Amino acid sequence: MADKLNYTRQSLLHEPDLLVIYREPVAPPKPAPGQPGTHSDFIPVEPEIFIAVLSDSHILAFNGHVDLGTGIRTALAQIVAEELNAPFGGVTMVLGHPFDVPNQGPTIASATIQITAEPLRRAAAQAREYLLTLAARHFGTERSLLTCQDGYLQPSDKRHPPVSYGQLLCGNRHALRLADSAPLKPASHYTLVGQSTARVDIPGKATGELTFVHDLRLPDMLHGRVVRPPYAGHDNGDFIGTSLITVDENSVAHLPGVVSVVVIGDFVGVVAEREEQAANAARQLKVEWRPVEDLPSLSNIEQAILDLPSEERLLLDEGDAERALADAHQRIDRHYVWPFQLHGSLGPSCSVADANENAIHVWSGTQNPHSLRADLARLTGLDERVITITRMEAAGCYGRNCADDVGADAVLLSQAVGRPVRVQLTRSQEHLWEPKGAAQTMQIQGALNADGSPAAYRFRTRYPSNSAPTLALLLTGAVPPIDIPFQMGDRTSVPPYHYPHRQILCEDVPTLVRASWLRGVSALPNTFAHESYIDELAYLAGVDPVEYRLRYLNDTRACELVEALAARANWPTGVANANPRSEADWHYGRGFAYAQYVHSKFPGFGAALAAWVVELKVNVKSGRIVLERLYVGQDAGLMVNPAGVRHQVHGNVIQMLSRTLKERVTFEDGLPTSTEWGGYPVLRFSELPTIEVMLLDRQKMPPLGVGESTALPGAPAIANALFDATGVRFTHPPFTPACVREILKASRNHPLEAVS
Repeated sequence: MADKLNYTRQSLLHEPDLLVIYREPVAPPKPAPGQPGTHSDFIPVEPEIFIAVLSDSHILAFNGHVDLGTGIRTALAQIVAEELNAPFGGVTMVLGHPFDVPNQGPTIASATIQITAEPLRRAAAQAREYLLTLAARHFGTERSLLTCQDGYLQPSDKRHPPVSYGQLLCGNRHALRLADSAPLKPASHYTLVGQSTARVDIPGKATGELTFVHDLRLPDMLHGRVVRPPYAGHDNGDFIGTSLITVDENSVAHLPGVVSVVVIGDFVGVVAEREEQAANAARQLKVEWRPVEDLPSLSNIEQAILDLPSEERLLLDEGDAERALADAHQRIDRHYVWPFQLHGSLGPSCSVADANENAIHVWSGTQNPHSLRADLARLTGLDERVITITRMEAAGCYGRNCADDVGADAVLLSQAVGRPVRVQLTRSQEHLWEPKGAAQTMQIQGALNADGSPAAYRFRTRYPSNSAPTLALLLTGAVPPIDIPFQMGDRTSVPPYHYPHRQILCEDVPTLVRASWLRGVSALPNTFAHESYIDELAYLAGVDPVEYRLRYLNDTRACELVEALAARANWPTGVANANPRSEADWHYGRGFAYAQYVHSKFPGFGAALAAWVVELKVNVKSGRIVLERLYVGQDAGLMVNPAGVRHQVHGNVIQMLSRTLKERVTFEDGLPTSTEWGGYPVLRFSELPTIEVMLLDRQKMPPLGVGESTALPGAPAIANALFDATGVRFTHPPFTPACVREILKASRNHPLEAVS
């Protein structure tokens, strides 16, 4: 809640002189199999508030998602101000605090503006209509004769002075249930939505206001550090929670500032007066663990995934793929492999907890406040009603990182010492233990007809992942390490192109290491396979890759984006690698790719459409790739804040370049070895190319999620540009210099095959 407003939830629910739009409390839904979220038995007893118009006309608006640097705090405020005809500065967004906001699930899937903003927009429109009714009564005139602007209403003839929203509410309590429908403003009447607006979160960050959870300090606060078990990055196996032999508390008893050593199952932590004292004690604490055996071999990621037991899900079966493959003019089968990758939060996760036997307050950078509260209830045995989560900013979160883990760590340590405790992970702990972005395999059996048209397409994908339970639950034995596959491998599993015979299968598999959703989830690797393959078909058919795509794209909107970006990039029509350009050891190429991000369990829902054109050069001796220019096009429908959309596009592009060219978790003896940035390099600013962004004007269409979509065409566009430059297909990112040299060397031995 915004402190400057001096309103509590109870005052909003019960005091007069307010207008509140609410929804009756409902039990949170149990997540479907393979869906993010923690099931909770907590049934709220108080209404969920969406809009509160205060006595001074200020507006509070509530949304269950959190701002992970995506700018939704700004965009949601624009939506509310637009529907209420209120000044933008007169709206304060309340995000993510479970007791204050509706439970709208975790902040994932680029779904905030596209989906969870809908009831908020409806509530704002409902509030506007109610205020118009009050004003008509106040002025003794028809509603149609009123004007509403900047939080004031007035008869259009201006015979009476304007009246503010707060004045209309004076003396009574106004509480309305959220209506199933409300008269929304047409896009043609928008004055705020669709306008580039400065993000409201930036000034506080730039001026040093308390924004990040890392900076929070509470009175009487202590500092904690955790000592993790030797099975780094694993959350499945009999050894989970059962590997600790002894902890020698005397080994740190002499150290200054040490308050306590906390041991629960395999959870080990130390608490000290100062942060450096806790860090020193954690390093010197003598802990004996049982050796970890029988970890999966990860020397060959593709084979390790293919060896996993699987449960097949048939997602789509059209025509007769088996017959078409057998009868086709030319058969082309391909395997694609995506590596394990890190979220790579630049700051290790941090949390502060003030916990005792009766209540818990946690300050966290979580993306899942409601789920974290449910996890803490399971961990401590307390009712969710006494657990408060205050969501604060944290380092970049691109999915399920260690934010929830460190929150639970802080709770256990705080409960043990009876004082607030701040816990920050080390860089090594963050890298080793975060739920990795899952590796993935994609197998395609396909074929061409004699005329060069696609004959058939059989697609199989494997995505080893589970729900990545909060680590303290596993280490303390509060939940068993049961490895139930998460059904998240089916995102964007259906290619956007027309294949007369196609079969799409998802083979759900358990984890190899602790893994969960990372930006793009399985849609990103699936798109890498789809777009690499269609590009190869175009080459074999002797057709320009853009022209070939347009022949088999049935979506008019997709075709318009592809055509517009090709024109913007001055795409030279021609068959890929037909006239390769080179200078000494440098070979030059251009690549194209398109995708629409389709999220959630199959068949899912579509977010924004995106396309890339990549211009690069590759040194065929050193393997070094230099990206020279990118053209990125996106169709996101209605852009509430075009400046915010542009920010998201740039962020997606930069991260995708890094993931494609550099990022891969390495393993030894089944354990991750990427413990610091030297072992997990990311893209440098000096390596960024010129990036030209083209945002299509679709302001009269519904908004589509933008947080992840732009990334999808990145890797295949680069791979396709590498083919244009070298005549070799690249199927296993990342395309590091060493990998490029190895692939080019192998291609000389097997010139007719796609080389991994």
